[in-house]
Amino acid sequence: MLEGTKIHTSSQMGIIFDIAKDTVLFLLLSCYYILESLFWTLVPNAIRPMKSLKGDVILVTGGGGGVGSHLAIKLARLGAKVVIWDINKEALQKTCTALIEEGYEIASYVVDLADRASVYATAEKVKKEVGKVDVLINNAGTVFGETLLELSDTAIETTYKVNILSHYWTVKAFLPDMIKSGKGHIVTVGSVAGLLGTYRCTDYSATKFATVGFHESLFTELRAHGHNSIHATLVCPYYINTGMFDGVTPRLMPMLEPDYVAETMIDSIRKNEVNCIMPGSVRYLLPLKCLLPAKMCWDLMHRVMKGPQSMMDLKRKPKVA
Repeated sequence: MLEGTKIHTSSQMGIIFDIAKDTVLFLLLSCYYILESLFWTLVPNAIRPMKSLKGDVILVTGGGGGVGSHLAIKLARLGAKVVIWDINKEALQKTCTALIEEGYEIASYVVDLADRASVYATAEKVKKEVGKVDVLINNAGTVFGETLLELSDTAIETTYKVNILSHYWTVKAFLPDMIKSGKGHIVTVGSVAGLLGTYRCTDYSATKFATVGFHESLFTELRAHGHNSIHATLVCPYYINTGMFDGVTPRLMPMLEPDYVAETMIDSIRKNEVNCIMPGSVRYLLPLKCLLPAKMCWDLMHRVMKGPQSMMDLKRKPKVA
């Protein structure tokens, strides 16, 4: 009996010692991480080391218009081999024409991201015709702009298929080759609406919350298995002036311009940043929803920011049959 007690006590002491050791190490490393973050925040991009994207095969979903089109053009100018996917053939051709006129090559594919089989089949075509994808930017998204009871079941399913389920198919298609080569970068375009629930966006916000969870879980899997050379960047922008949120009238902050968003995203990719929230000021407001009383948060959103009111004039999208 006494022996059993001694062994149990020894084991407990070992556990306590390990916890104390790891906690002290964590605190020491935290000081370094904070100083490092402050240092790189203060250093201008012009003089900080940025990885080159020249020669990299970069795939952008939703590359036919909006931020996706700006990304394709800017990445091509940096020397990347750009591949764009979109369901809109005319939009794809417009982006391709703009790049070809500048003297760049680009590969485009008409893909319905809501169709898993189409995603997998097109991914195989890209591998055969272009090569291994080095950077995957899951940028495509859709929104219908209806309240829950106005949303059709098909619209809800479409939003989930495009905004989050497609991320599973694209990552599963391209990540294995990244791991084999020891080089890769996965970029997930979420939204501030994926960090804070938004009026008339029960489908959109929910899928963007899901992209955040998907991306953060994927990041932990990559790090836990030692794939430190496979980078992952989560992008959460505020409303973007692309037409997706036509009619929205934000009170405190203007909509972001797609050119600015694309430029900021590329800088974030080249710096291997883990998180990219736009504008940066939003990251300081988000913790308030957990720290403040719920009634106070609602009053801040409804009375000061007028979030729901700003969404009431969102132009509805065509009904899905």
